[in-house]
Amino acid sequence: MFSSVNHTLMAEKLLKKEQMPYKVIPVPRHISSDCGVCIRFLKTDKPHIERLLSDRVAIDAICPL
Repeated sequence: MFSSVNHTLMAEKLLKKEQMPYKVIPVPRHISSDCGVCIRFLKTDKPHIERLLSDRVAIDAICPL
């Protein structure tokens, strides 16, 4: 999850550039009642995605679904 849609779109752009598998989805209600979007990815890709986005995009949280 990200603090804004702009951060989500920035992360999406970076993941797309690296050809990482992901989906932009609405934030599930059991995680947050706020409207918004987040990025869903495979659990096995978490370390790579964290490295890719660190220092480039502010990540609010990474939550299992």
